[in-house]
Amino acid sequence: MTEGIDTASTAPTAKAAVVTGASTGIGEATVRALRNEGWTVFAVARRAERLEALAVQTGAIALPADVTDDADVARLLEAVSQAGGIDTLINIAGGARGADKVAESKTEDWDWMYGVNVLGTMKLTRAFLPMLRACGGGTVLNLTSTAGLSAYEGGGGYNAAKFAQHALTGALRLEEAEHNLRVIEVAPGMVQTEEFSLNRLGDQGAADKVYAGVEKPLTAGDVADVVRYAVTAPHHVNLDQIIIRPVAQASNFKVIRKS
Repeated sequence: MTEGIDTASTAPTAKAAVVTGASTGIGEATVRALRNEGWTVFAVARRAERLEALAVQTGAIALPADVTDDADVARLLEAVSQAGGIDTLINIAGGARGADKVAESKTEDWDWMYGVNVLGTMKLTRAFLPMLRACGGGTVLNLTSTAGLSAYEGGGGYNAAKFAQHALTGALRLEEAEHNLRVIEVAPGMVQTEEFSLNRLGDQGAADKVYAGVEKPLTAGDVADVVRYAVTAPHHVNLDQIIIRPVAQASNFKVIRKS
C-alpha cells in the first residue's frame, strides 16, 4: 500500500478532476494542461516524489496511490471526498511490457498489463461512479490506444489489455448515459514519451528505434491538449472516441521513416 496521501493543500473548485498516471508522460502533461485551465487536479501515481515535484510546480494535489490496490483506491476515494469531490475522472495509468509473440509470451507481463490497464481503470471508475453521478454532469475519460483497435504481431498482451479497456469504455457509456455521465475514449497512436517504450522494451537503444526516422511523433503535450479539449467542451458534447496519430503514422502498420 502506498503511504502519504495529504489533502490539506487546497479545496476543489467547480471543476475538479482525478488524473491517474500523473507522475510521467501523458498523465503529467494532462495535470499541467488542466491546472493551466484553473481546474483543481488530484494527481495520482505510485511515485510520491515525482508527484510532489509536480504539485510544487503546478499547484496540483499529490495523492500517491496504486490504482490496482483495493486499499489504496479506497483511501484515494476518501481523500478526494474529504477535499470536496470531483466531476471528472481521467484514467491514464497504463502501459505495455514486452513485445513477444503469443508463443513466447510471459505470463507476468500479461498479468501486469491487464492489471493496470483494465482492472485499474475498472477499480477507479467503480469507486468514483457514485460521486460522478451525484454531481449531475460527470465525465469519465479513458486513455486507451490504437493498439486496442487493431492487433499487430508482438502486441498480443498489450492488444488484449487495450481491447478490453476499449470494450469497458463502450459498455460504461451505454450504462451511464441515463445518469448524464459522458464517457470519452482517447486512443493515441505513436507518442514519444520519456518512459513508455523504455518500460516496454527494457532497453534505451531498443526504445529509440521505435521512433527512429519518424518525423514529429506525437508528444505527451499533444495528447494532453486533446484530453483537455474533450473534458472542457460543453457537457452535452460527448466525443465518444478520439483517435490521434502523427501524420507520419497512417496506421498501426504504416509508418513513414526518413533515413
